[in-house]
Amino acid sequence: MEEIFGYIESIVFSGEESGFTVAKLKEPKRREPTCIVGHMPTIQPGETIRAKGDWKRHAKHGLQFEVDSYETSAPADLVGIQKYLESGMIKGIGPAYAQRIVEKFGLETLKVIDEMPEKLLQVQGIGERRTHQIMSCWQEQRSVRNVMIFLRGHGVSPAFAQKIFRTYGEESIANVRENPYKLAQDVFGIGFKTADKIAQNLGIDKEARVRIDAAILHSLWELSGEGHTCAPQELLVATVKEVLEISEPKVVEQIADLVQRQELILQEERIWIRPLFLSEVGIARELSRLLSSRCALREVQKDKALVWVQDKLKIELASEQKEGVQKALEEKVLILTGGPGTGKSTITKAILAITEKLTGKILLAAPTGRAAKRLNEITGKKASTIHALLEMDFSTFKFKKGKDNPLECDLLIVDETSMVDTQLMHSLLKAVPKEARVIFVGDPDQLPSVGPGTVLKDLIDSERLSLCRLQEIFRQAKDSAIVMNAHRINRGEFPQLYTGAKSDFRFIEKESPEEILAEITELVSERLPQFHRFHPFDQIQVLAPMKRGVVGTENLNAVLQEKLNPSPHPLLRMGKRFHVGDKVMQMRNNYQKEVFNGDVGRIIEIDLSDQVMKVAFDGRRVPYDFTELDELALSYAASVHKYQGSECQCIVMPVHTCHYALLHRNLLYTAITRGKKLVVLVGTKKALALAVHNQQVLVRHTGLRQRMEEFLNKSAQGISVPVPD
Repeated sequence: MEEIFGYIESIVFSGEESGFTVAKLKEPKRREPTCIVGHMPTIQPGETIRAKGDWKRHAKHGLQFEVDSYETSAPADLVGIQKYLESGMIKGIGPAYAQRIVEKFGLETLKVIDEMPEKLLQVQGIGERRTHQIMSCWQEQRSVRNVMIFLRGHGVSPAFAQKIFRTYGEESIANVRENPYKLAQDVFGIGFKTADKIAQNLGIDKEARVRIDAAILHSLWELSGEGHTCAPQELLVATVKEVLEISEPKVVEQIADLVQRQELILQEERIWIRPLFLSEVGIARELSRLLSSRCALREVQKDKALVWVQDKLKIELASEQKEGVQKALEEKVLILTGGPGTGKSTITKAILAITEKLTGKILLAAPTGRAAKRLNEITGKKASTIHALLEMDFSTFKFKKGKDNPLECDLLIVDETSMVDTQLMHSLLKAVPKEARVIFVGDPDQLPSVGPGTVLKDLIDSERLSLCRLQEIFRQAKDSAIVMNAHRINRGEFPQLYTGAKSDFRFIEKESPEEILAEITELVSERLPQFHRFHPFDQIQVLAPMKRGVVGTENLNAVLQEKLNPSPHPLLRMGKRFHVGDKVMQMRNNYQKEVFNGDVGRIIEIDLSDQVMKVAFDGRRVPYDFTELDELALSYAASVHKYQGSECQCIVMPVHTCHYALLHRNLLYTAITRGKKLVVLVGTKKALALAVHNQQVLVRHTGLRQRMEEFLNKSAQGISVPVPD
């Protein structure tokens, strides 16, 4: 094993999850930098590194030094110091200030920052505010380094140190020592395995109650991440037993204890995490409340209203649509459902036109910003996200609107209801006044919500709410191959494949993932912008079933970023590479920034000095501290799930058997219905056939249908249903 020494000149690649890094190391007295590769998640440009490893020759990239272990230290020469300062590691110092500081203090620069920061005031342009900013960041980094050293001593990657410090601050080490399992609950990106690794190194017994409790709760939350609100007890026991490698009786005993303490709910051999159980019960209870209350809107003569609205909107409603409008004028709660081209939008406009003659208190809502914007475009009326409608109180992180502060509305229309998860639906219904009419619009054949539950499907299956199911495809929609093929796929029929330039649905046959990748890259960067005038950022969206692989979202994003928006000066943070101008997606709800899971924006500024990246979402500039960048991901390519509720002029999608695990009918159907003017599938007919015929939708374990039957049956009999405190 050999040892090399030098400073990091640049980071070429850093894996987000693996920590695998490719960097250029400048060794003393060597003209050309050395390519080093290995697990080095925290190294930064300018840092001095002493690495042990072996020389290997890569078939494509040539001679590399494969790092087995390494130690970093502060840079020791002027070039290294300047590289370190201008890398953006210290808030308040960018390239310009880095040069001035090094010119002023030379080799004493880091000592000045560490021990005599007031001397920074001698540098042109640096005032008291910036000096304080630099001091604060330097102190925070010192604390983060202590956390890194502590974690490294317990066998955990230091890549998590900044996340932990951002959550716990100066109490980081104390909190980790006290209960390392809380990391999995409190720190975004850290799972049970990482927390358990720390716990084992801290000497926590394998059969300790705190460990088994943490594994049970972790397993249930993991299942909720897959869409389940509950789990069969047998499945939960088997999962926890496998995770912990302990005996089954210990797991059963601890589940019983958690049920006794009411942290878990056990019913019908299924187990819920308490918040999700209460949300399902709450949905049933709130719908029961609405159905048992009188409507604030006066009755209208439905036949006359239908004649009037058709004349006003210059349309002729089909019999199905007339039935839908009539139900919307008489039912307290209505579900309006149907596939593309069946007229859901037309009925919504008709309902609004009539109801506006009765009241001005009408609210329109959708689960995402893009879905709300689309609802606004369809109706010409203001539409909000559900989150915005409910108003977040940042002091409590709860919604301001609720039972004691209800929404002001006589009619609430919720679009894209298939995307609304269990907890959000409960929060919304709690805020609806009892006299209001509620109409849920959605397509249950699309993918279910990203969050836990299958709310729309469960409400339909319960058969306790009035339902209008639209099935007739209208003449204008019949001219669209996108619409016709979406319905064919939904019926389990192979789509009609077109290759002509006039069709809005096309299939390009390519056999290997590498051929598919090359074809998609050329389509997005050249052919579609050139021949169809689609903007490659704003009007083309690549969707993929999976994250991994040659045609997974991760690799597609890397290739498309390099093709569409290359940059010699990328920002590398948390294993991600960002360029000014990149198309990015928010990966989780951030109520303070008012940016939500699935929102797409563009990077408009990267400020290395203040360590802030600014992203434009629908014209709104949203700042992200560099420590928050794990909330963003490139979105030249996105998963079908993440793009639900959104539409784009052109959708491009790989279809290959390497995505076998996720080739489901509802995924393909959802992806195709995202395209407004053109859908292009690239891949194999075999994979397309697999997706069309695979209707084994991943079953989600939920209890909402049963709660609906229980509440509404007993409510009709005047019997109250007991609910856990």
